[in-house]
Amino acid sequence: MTRKVIDGLVNVHFGEIEQQPTWMLKVRDDYFKGPKSMFAQVDMAELLDEMDAQGVQKAVLMDNLVKPSATARKFAETRPDRFALAMGGLNLLTPMPTLRELTAAVAGLPVVYAAVGPSFWGDAQYPPSDAVYYPLYTKCAELDLPLCLNTGLPGPPIPGEVQNPIHLDRVCVRFPELRLCMIHGADPWWDVAIRLMIKYENLRMMTSAWSPKRLPDSLLHYMRTRGPNKVMFGSDWPVLRMHRVVPEAEALDLPPDVLENYLYDNANDFFFRER
Repeated sequence: MTRKVIDGLVNVHFGEIEQQPTWMLKVRDDYFKGPKSMFAQVDMAELLDEMDAQGVQKAVLMDNLVKPSATARKFAETRPDRFALAMGGLNLLTPMPTLRELTAAVAGLPVVYAAVGPSFWGDAQYPPSDAVYYPLYTKCAELDLPLCLNTGLPGPPIPGEVQNPIHLDRVCVRFPELRLCMIHGADPWWDVAIRLMIKYENLRMMTSAWSPKRLPDSLLHYMRTRGPNKVMFGSDWPVLRMHRVVPEAEALDLPPDVLENYLYDNANDFFFRER
């Protein structure tokens, strides 16, 4: 019998696109060595079966302000006890309409965090310390809405320097009320990310898209010592399937209470507490 789990990042929208861009195919084939079915349409019953088999009580589904995911919203509407939404697609170059749309989405949908990938802006990349993010930081702090930002070098062949977690240093100083989470780990800057989490109370990490057995010893040591409440589990399903990564997480050299925090309690407190 598995433990209770919250999967902090699940993608059910891939199958809504008839033809994936070339870079997504390269990520699947060259980086993750994933199956062709990675971008297939998702059947809710099959996803729930996999969740049930692995003890996943809740899954946060990636959605998009600009191109809403009909699949994610249908799943969340049909099974609000099992699914919530993460809202991406935030155009910060037109902040006012974007923030109005985000506010409306948070009011009308089960959104538990907003998400931004600094490396995924195309040619015009902005590090999180840039003022272009400040309206979003202000709005998320005002709404008490957690904000997740990609950190670490991205899988696609695009520049990744803007995802160095050191850029969050100034953000945490200037927005101490903002609840921030680094997602997709922080490779190769794990030690920088750990040092920042020690330094700032409101900064967290989700290990989505990382096989738990590949997590560095320095992060596991931090979780066992100074950071038992700071690190959260996420699969990035179907990039990594729950039936693979949940057993890997359970096999980590972590005390039982730290493992429970990692798999369930930390995400439950950070994303699902009443705002």
